[in-house]
Amino acid sequence: MSWTLAIHGGCGAMRPATLSPEQEDSARAGLGAALDAGVAVLDSGGSALDAVEAAARVLEDDPAFNAGRGSVLTTEGRCELDAAIMDGSDRRAGAVAGMTTTRAPISTARAVMEHSPHVLLTYEGADAFARKRGLEQVANEWFVIPGRQAQLDRVMAAGGEFDADIKYGTIGAVAVDDQGHVAAATSTGGLTAKRWGRIGDSPLIGAGTYADDRACAASATGLGEAFIRAVGAHQLAMRMMIGGEGLQAGLDAVLADIVALGGNGGLIAVAPSGEAAWGFTTPGMYRALARDGEREIHVFADDL
Repeated sequence: MSWTLAIHGGCGAMRPATLSPEQEDSARAGLGAALDAGVAVLDSGGSALDAVEAAARVLEDDPAFNAGRGSVLTTEGRCELDAAIMDGSDRRAGAVAGMTTTRAPISTARAVMEHSPHVLLTYEGADAFARKRGLEQVANEWFVIPGRQAQLDRVMAAGGEFDADIKYGTIGAVAVDDQGHVAAATSTGGLTAKRWGRIGDSPLIGAGTYADDRACAASATGLGEAFIRAVGAHQLAMRMMIGGEGLQAGLDAVLADIVALGGNGGLIAVAPSGEAAWGFTTPGMYRALARDGEREIHVFADDL
């Protein structure tokens, strides 16, 4: 049994004309570093769960992506961070939403899974739990990078509404290890100018994150409200388990359902067999794949 790791750094309106060479190079380098972290775990016989956490941690610390440091700003001008992780071997899961002072949301989500009786913690309670577990704390300003305030200002000047010409900045990782166990991790800063305590699909088990050894592990990116309504990641697993669909066919069907609900987005997934699949309904998606003797990194739709 060999291992497989797939990651994404968000989907959206990424075209060669909309990304500078520096932005594209930075994103590709970040994806490569995340692959390296996950591969190091899997190549040494480590678990899929450890691998997806390691890959997600790298992407959270990389300001090229909208998760952890580099997250987008709410209307109040602060970062609010969401994350979830799930182990397909026993369907344990942990998630956090609305965190503002904990450096590693994905590691906090794992701590929730392993050291609490709960699945989802939010806002001040999530940060308090992280402090109790000894996870590194930072000022909210640490997450903010140059350019995010200008991005918020542009959105607010346009009325504070979202449009189709947007990059959904969720990051995610899915893996199957050499024991055939799958795991998924997802982390995000959400949408620019989000308000009213909005929480998207990323920390909601079954919507943006799901893992089950009987089917697959999946991580989503895109318009969270549509993935919540479609229960997108879980839907993919059920299409495989109950409907008998293949991984890629099921993934494509879920994305068609997202479009039918008026949304857009992308999915990455792996099966216990080692098969991997991805797809997206936007012009581009930061994505990468590694397995024995194979490694690939892509950004645009025609970047095959």
